[in-house]
Amino acid sequence: MSNELLTNLDAATIAVQSGLNSDTNHNSVVAPIYLATNFEFDTITNKPSFDYSRGGNPTRDLLAQALTELERGKGAVVTSSGMAAINLVLQLLTPQDTLVAPKDCYGGTHRLFTSLAKRGGFNLVWLDFYADDLDKQLIQTKPQMIWLETPSNPLLRLTDIEHICQVAKQVKAKVVVDNTFLSPLGQSPLALGADIVVHSSTKYLNGHSDVVSGAVISADEETHEQVRWWANNTGVTGAPFDSYLILRGIRTLPIRIKQHSENAQAIAEILLAHKNVTTVNYPGLPQHPDHHLAKRQHKYHGGMVSFEINASASQIDAFVKQFNLFTLAESLGGTESLICHPANMTHAAMDAEAQKEAGITPQLIRLSVGIEAKGDLINDLVNALDSLDNIKHSSGFCADGETSIVQESLSDEDVSATCRLSPALAALW
Repeated sequence: MSNELLTNLDAATIAVQSGLNSDTNHNSVVAPIYLATNFEFDTITNKPSFDYSRGGNPTRDLLAQALTELERGKGAVVTSSGMAAINLVLQLLTPQDTLVAPKDCYGGTHRLFTSLAKRGGFNLVWLDFYADDLDKQLIQTKPQMIWLETPSNPLLRLTDIEHICQVAKQVKAKVVVDNTFLSPLGQSPLALGADIVVHSSTKYLNGHSDVVSGAVISADEETHEQVRWWANNTGVTGAPFDSYLILRGIRTLPIRIKQHSENAQAIAEILLAHKNVTTVNYPGLPQHPDHHLAKRQHKYHGGMVSFEINASASQIDAFVKQFNLFTLAESLGGTESLICHPANMTHAAMDAEAQKEAGITPQLIRLSVGIEAKGDLINDLVNALDSLDNIKHSSGFCADGETSIVQESLSDEDVSATCRLSPALAALW
């Protein structure tokens, strides 16, 4: 199928079709993997399309083409990791340039920005992107680059991409959006005016927790050429076999992101109703402070949920061990469900003051909700939440004598879950 036709199709169709039937040697439906490091020249002056795989590789270029089409950009560069992708974008800045970034970004991003700024790579300004006077601060700062992470990690706060891009035009700043949490199927930053999109392809794009990779997609050809040049120059490009696996993963992205979002919505609603949970962060909830923006900006709300419980450090450590289906691990976006403690895991690179400014508390838990059966995940979650009473009071039931929210059995369709919910909670999902 031609690239021209693909650009007019829905993103879900592009995800499945991109790269298919591109083999001109044997007409294989799925493109072969080119593991070659180098390619033959006809003559010393006639450079082939591919000469050395650091700068260009047929398999990696197919993935780049797919990502370009999915994000509706002008070019993509595949990198060796998500952090490599972020670092690659920073090569566009000079020591005199200013980078504005949100205080509540991913811990690895915070660490990279801080360390490079200390070395004089650029001027760094941390801002509260939810402040009422954000526009004024951006205009006064006059940055060359504005970094957005929406939804934010791990609090899932949203930034109005379209509005920020309008403000950015006033100061001629490039807007970069980390779209890892939602993928191109959940959100389209370039269509909203962004200049660059960054992905940790390790997460939803690959979807199977077996590849570390990243990507940078540019809205215009000039920016793409700069990014591509720096990628070859610094050697951060991704491996062919990894590219093949991610391209395969993308073909199931439409159905995965839909199931991730559906399961996460149900999990968030159950968390909101549980007596041992004090705060729930998920854009799909009407109670979320940015819910109206989410309905306008998202196609799916994604599989990430975070929440707080009223417990001590030792109690939280015991709590996360109560899960059977949620594995205690970092990363996200795989088919399997994960649980992590941001303060000690994903955001440990941020000091206590930075975590406090970002709103990350010791009571915060982050879930990457997988695509397992919804009822089974809810059962596992409710059992773990109910166990907090045992952990706190060393008894089989809640200290105040109240019954658990686990009350009545599920419908026949969800009997495999074996969890018990009140009729009101069961109706939520």
